[in-house]
Amino acid sequence: MTIPAFLTHLLTALRQRWPRIHSRAPDFWRLMRMHKPIGILVLLWPTLWCLWIAGEGSPSIANVLIFLSGTICMRAAGCCINDYADRNFDGRVKRTAERPLVAGKILPREALLCCAALCVLAFLLVLLTNTLTIMMSVIGLALALVYPFMKRHTHLAQIVLGAAFSWGGMMAFTAETGSLPAQAWLLYVGNVLWTVVYDTEYAMVDRDDDLKIGVKSTAILFADADRHIIGFLQLMFVVTMWLVAQRFSLGFWYYLSLAVVIGLFVHQQRLISERNRDDCFKAFLQNNYVGMAVFVGTMMTFWFDR
Repeated sequence: MTIPAFLTHLLTALRQRWPRIHSRAPDFWRLMRMHKPIGILVLLWPTLWCLWIAGEGSPSIANVLIFLSGTICMRAAGCCINDYADRNFDGRVKRTAERPLVAGKILPREALLCCAALCVLAFLLVLLTNTLTIMMSVIGLALALVYPFMKRHTHLAQIVLGAAFSWGGMMAFTAETGSLPAQAWLLYVGNVLWTVVYDTEYAMVDRDDDLKIGVKSTAILFADADRHIIGFLQLMFVVTMWLVAQRFSLGFWYYLSLAVVIGLFVHQQRLISERNRDDCFKAFLQNNYVGMAVFVGTMMTFWFDR
């Protein structure tokens, strides 16, 4: 079949199936969690930190667009594989009981196909970068696909999530510079620490349900020491990001952003103090402002302190 004939056949098939595809679009939208952008944002902010630092305040527009689009694709793919892995558990958790896979609006194989399509799209974007970044993307994909299944085997699944969420920043660094200097790993460590913080707050929302169904998390592992351990991790994040400032010669505005982060962390500690579900979720959501503060501070440092 020639290419024009194939395209004609494809368009005809899409036209015939469009009513069914269109009617199910909201279900796939919810499967990919596009209606909840917080997951995209906490994944995107650290990637932007890395791009701006690697590009010394002037990253390539192409790389910004590539990693913005890639972040959206990979977060959506992660939601698809997560819902597939949790399809037999989500119905017994209050927060997730209405997800499309649980409700039968999306079939398991459709969730896998959607995940695969999004991963392919993200990989096509990575092909627009360089060889080192392309090689690193294989590790990033493996981390993203493994995480949802870790909750069955270890209480430290949040660390695996941190490793996965932080890898995009390292890829952004290599895409911008063609190399990965030792000091860039401070950004990786900082983001892993921060991810464990906010995903533990997130897991505190589901702790009672997770205990009943046997799902593991750091919230369960930390038990009554959860606030203290989260506080320690928040402190270590701030210290790590201060070291980032030292290694990359970041200035006043960046340090000011860390002061804002400290204030946000103090407020989060107040929110989770009673371990109330709604307040723990508010603490999780507030991490969007943590990531935003660091990015704004980074950007303004290159604008005004250089």
